[in-house]
Amino acid sequence: MKPADATAFSRASCFYAAFENSGVKVLTDNTQLFERITNHTFKGTYHNQIGIILEEIGAASRKRSDYFERAINEYRAADEQFKLAKNFVYRAHVKNNVANVLRDLGRFGKAHQYLEQARRLFMRVKDKVRVAQVDDTRAQVLIAEGKYEQAELIARTAARSFERAGRQCFLAETLITQGIALARLREPSRAQFIFQQAIEIAHQAGSLNRAGIAALAMIEEIDALPREVQSVAYAQAREWLATSDSPDIKPRLKAVAKKIDGAGSMTKTPNAHEVLFNKRLDLEAEVLKFERGLISQTLAKVNGKVTQAAELLGMNYQKLAYIIETKHPDLIDARTPVRRRPRQKRKTKRRLRP
Repeated sequence: MKPADATAFSRASCFYAAFENSGVKVLTDNTQLFERITNHTFKGTYHNQIGIILEEIGAASRKRSDYFERAINEYRAADEQFKLAKNFVYRAHVKNNVANVLRDLGRFGKAHQYLEQARRLFMRVKDKVRVAQVDDTRAQVLIAEGKYEQAELIARTAARSFERAGRQCFLAETLITQGIALARLREPSRAQFIFQQAIEIAHQAGSLNRAGIAALAMIEEIDALPREVQSVAYAQAREWLATSDSPDIKPRLKAVAKKIDGAGSMTKTPNAHEVLFNKRLDLEAEVLKFERGLISQTLAKVNGKVTQAAELLGMNYQKLAYIIETKHPDLIDARTPVRRRPRQKRKTKRRLRP
């Protein structure tokens, strides 16, 4: 970097550190300063950051299209700079950003074009994780289009990539996308399982913000969610998202509180994790439990007579008696007492000695 660039870079970095507080005004007021820099990567990052801020303002302003259009222009300017810098990864990220804005504007065809370009760039550098990120964005675009089956399939594939790579936070985000698609396909049981999987993974990774978003999305998308799960999910979402700076979080929390009628007054229950995390099942134990219940019900129907119970269960007396004795000894009292038949004495022929 040239000395003049280094000075400009140093001064620009001060403005860069103030992105969150000063927003787009700091950047636009100092456009001339940034224009003096000849480093294409830095200039591209400058335009990309303006695009991000404009996109966030547009989203917070009820999706105002004028901010979205300005964001797209900034992203395109960033793409030009990254192209000059021959930075494929940054270019792909920018194209993914453009696709997100185009989705919000309802320009789905264009969004898919940009996503295809982003995917090719990431494949060029053999980055499977970022390819999966693009696929997650594509799934979100498909959901916006109402193409839920395609969205679920692509999100599921992306989730497998993140799982293999051990990228838990990305995995949680994609599971939220998959859960939304499943809920809109009217598969509430599968959707709930996926949402709860996202909550658990995000929580274990220490990303409480993502866990809160998963809990919030689960309430929003699944109308038939059990009351206990609704209330606990709401309480946890409110806690985990308390420090979120996203402008749409408070309205969403308010909407779900109204949806589940008075959830705002509910407190977090001690067994929140047990309610929101998917329970692990022991197959053998569950089979034994089912077997015991079936045998118990059958014995009750026939007043504990094992012979008749065995006939109803499609087995012989000896097998059922053995199962009760070895696997379910607590059912011995539910059957009729075992009657031991007296042993018959063997008759022996008396042999005469010669």
